[in-house]
Amino acid sequence: MHSSRRRVLIVPVLLCLSGLLATRPTAAEGEPGDSSDSRISARVARLYEDAAVATQRYEAGRREAEKKQVRARHVEGLLTRERREIGVLREDLGRIARAQYRGGGGLPVVAQLVLAGSPDKLMRGQHVFSQANLAVDNAIGRNRRAEARLAADEAKAVEAWQAVERHAQELARLKKDIDDKLEQARWQLQGRADASVAAGSCRGAVRLDQPPAHFVVDWVAPVETYALSASYGSGGTRWANRHTGQDFAVPIGTPVRAVGAGRVVRVSCGGPFGIEIVVRHADGYYTQYAHLAAVTVDQGDRVTTGQWIGQSGTSGNSTGPHLHFEVRVTPHAGSALDPVPWLAARGAPVG
Repeated sequence: MHSSRRRVLIVPVLLCLSGLLATRPTAAEGEPGDSSDSRISARVARLYEDAAVATQRYEAGRREAEKKQVRARHVEGLLTRERREIGVLREDLGRIARAQYRGGGGLPVVAQLVLAGSPDKLMRGQHVFSQANLAVDNAIGRNRRAEARLAADEAKAVEAWQAVERHAQELARLKKDIDDKLEQARWQLQGRADASVAAGSCRGAVRLDQPPAHFVVDWVAPVETYALSASYGSGGTRWANRHTGQDFAVPIGTPVRAVGAGRVVRVSCGGPFGIEIVVRHADGYYTQYAHLAAVTVDQGDRVTTGQWIGQSGTSGNSTGPHLHFEVRVTPHAGSALDPVPWLAARGAPVG
């Protein structure tokens, strides 16, 4: 996928799906938009914002999980070292015990008194015996403390890995929940679009609340994130002659932007393009946005660069969700030119 000039969408509260966005039902070429259309379009737009935030949280959580994994691996390394140290302590303890036994440390005190040749020899033997016992006690103490530390660190390591796994699962569930709701809402929106196309009349503009557009350029791509599919001039059984525009593969409900400032000269439903919008720009060129699922402008409206004018879909003669984008020298079909170099010449390259 390609991302051009991403803008952060400001979302007031994650998963706050109940608030309805402001609408102004008007007629485009037929019946006015009703509140259910507004609710569905608004819900899709809100879910797109929520999905974007959820994805950001998921990615941030993934990066944090990677840091925790590094720390957990560090703890595992410490555990390995502690286990080696305990092994050394146990070997030392075994050597001390064997040396004490060979030096008479295992004899009872009465036997040592009988076998001692003199009081001085007895005292020296007792001193050596006491030192050996002290060494054994110290070794046992070190070993016990090391084993206790090892057990505590092992528990911390297990807890660290479990925390990483819980966090990853929580973020994955959050993202999946939003994605599932978004997918359901997308097809509800498309169902409304199909009904409008079948009736041959648009339900009217849905006035979506949208983030303010503060572009420092005069021209932008018609969608923010996309993959290019069918290009201008390509052939195939889907078109009578050649493909007359550039297709942007995007999911249903993706906000569609005016590539530049202008006036809406056409909003229509029905025919091979399904729901479509045509905008006239100041330089005399026209841009067309087709196969939409909803429109957010009416005929005659003025639009600014980057303003949301509709939501993508798969209405009309379409084999899957995408935006069909054309540049024309007249508002009518048959006057199209290649939109990719046209956009590139205006500082809005796509690809």
